[in-house]
Amino acid sequence: MSERNHRAGFVSLVGRPNAGKSTLTNALVGQKVAITSSKPQTTRHTIRGIVHREDSQLILVDTPGLHRPRTLLGQRLNDLVADTLAEVDAIGFCIPANEPIGPGDKFITAQLSRLQRKPLIAVVTKTDLVDRAALTRQLMAVVALGEEVLGEAGWADVVPVSAADGFQVETVGDVFASHMPESPPLYPGGALTDEPEAVMVAELVREAALEGVRDEMPHSLAVVVDEIVPREGRSADNQLLDVRVNLFVERSSQKAIIIGKGGARLREVGTNARKSIEALLGTRIYLDLHVKIAKDWQRDPKQLVRLGF
Repeated sequence: MSERNHRAGFVSLVGRPNAGKSTLTNALVGQKVAITSSKPQTTRHTIRGIVHREDSQLILVDTPGLHRPRTLLGQRLNDLVADTLAEVDAIGFCIPANEPIGPGDKFITAQLSRLQRKPLIAVVTKTDLVDRAALTRQLMAVVALGEEVLGEAGWADVVPVSAADGFQVETVGDVFASHMPESPPLYPGGALTDEPEAVMVAELVREAALEGVRDEMPHSLAVVVDEIVPREGRSADNQLLDVRVNLFVERSSQKAIIIGKGGARLREVGTNARKSIEALLGTRIYLDLHVKIAKDWQRDPKQLVRLGF
């Protein structure tokens, strides 16, 4: 494959919270690089997943869900999305097949319409959750949304997909690749993400901690990796990493939820997160979790900086 025929570039996936962006990122990459959860607003960082294809390379930028912000954190997340969109080659707007088009979708489409001459691709996700007739209706509604807000040109493409069962995942990759500029690969083969290990570890702990908790917890939980260091005195064939992680919540009641009765829930979080982190780092780890209170951190500029926002 000559460089002239090879395409490479950046694609940003946007959409309302819980629209399937992270799941689609992981399906395209073929490995978990972005956390997923049944709770909205679980993505806090722009995770770059790298898709290596024979004739193209896609760098997927998974952003926080665009939303009308109610806190300083929410505004900073929206600003992060805006900064990201200004730099990518194409944008995939994820719209779930099983939810009607709403004001949130129109709000995001209007935001996207301000990006001049940037290919906007509507990706209708979660098609496994609806029947054929419902999918057809949703596709027509998505096309109508594009014509209404974006004008006659509408979307550059509209693609239905299910990351859960693999339906049209390759097709989404083909469509994204068709909008990339001609370029040699931008990242070496085998690289799956350019995120620092500490960020990935924090996201995996956060995912494990969010499983099965109340709706307000995603907004109130921040995870910071304190250190990742090799255990001293271990032989070359028996390596162990000590991974120390702090989980920050806003109230003592939330701390109690994360820890659970007698520490049972925190132990479960540690067990689940450790498996994912060991797969990521390729070695055994000892995971040390501590839950701390940072009161009203979402509204405190100094604490937001300290927690990495």
